[in-house]
Amino acid sequence: MKDIILIILFSILLLSACGSSSEDGTDKNENGKSTSDDERWEEINTDGEIVVGTSGTLFPASYYEGDTLTGFDVEVMREVAKRLNLDITFETMGVDSMLSAIQSGRIDVAANQIESTEKRKKEFNFSEPYKYSYTTMVVRKDDNSEINSLEDLQGKKAGGGATTVYSQIAEHFGAEVVTYGNAPNEAYLRDVHNGRTDVVINDYYLQKFGIAEFPEFDIHLHPELRFRTTEQSIVIPKGETQLTTEINQVLKEMRNDGTLSDLAIQYFEEDASKKPNLEMEEIEGLDL
Repeated sequence: MKDIILIILFSILLLSACGSSSEDGTDKNENGKSTSDDERWEEINTDGEIVVGTSGTLFPASYYEGDTLTGFDVEVMREVAKRLNLDITFETMGVDSMLSAIQSGRIDVAANQIESTEKRKKEFNFSEPYKYSYTTMVVRKDDNSEINSLEDLQGKKAGGGATTVYSQIAEHFGAEVVTYGNAPNEAYLRDVHNGRTDVVINDYYLQKFGIAEFPEFDIHLHPELRFRTTEQSIVIPKGETQLTTEINQVLKEMRNDGTLSDLAIQYFEEDASKKPNLEMEEIEGLDL
């Protein structure tokens, strides 16, 4: 009798241990995709399609011309997919949602001017950089929003996404971050113009073109403050070594044959695929 009870208990434990696994023994996420290493690449390769998260509101990296999604990041990913013989589908969403969408399996990768910080590397793989830049500020023309140094951010209001590096910089220096969700450039810049916020801290190339879109706004790039060099990469699920290798190989080809440079000049009027040859102030004490 005791032997029978032990067998029953063992069977229950065995079934419980297998309850979150598929028939082939691999763990599944909430969308039924396997979470084992390299499984995402196998699924992408089998389906012949890669799903990419991007905002569609980040001119000129990811934006709409009429009904057509385009921009530097978008066209880089289209070329990556083409060279991998894959179809491509874009899911537009706010930057604060992209990383969790990768982990849930809603999207395969994200391309939206995202930096590979040390904290993020613990949770995601990243491609080699496809763009290099540095950080600047949009401020009001008449008085630079009374910001003459990073320390002057204390007590100011900075427009930005809740999880971005730029918002972390603003908070590091004592600014209050005003968040917007997946809003277009106009919302951020208009609020600096009308005084609802004081500053937008962001990428040099993005802000340069954002300002040019709205010449009626009383804003400009801060004439003196430029700091913190940046590298933008494609975000990939953690542990997906093969997918990372495949993307990196294509990016290397695109760099070597000039495609990355051509796309950067097309969308930024400067070759943002190369590191800027400028001296920058780096920021100490950021926990990124």
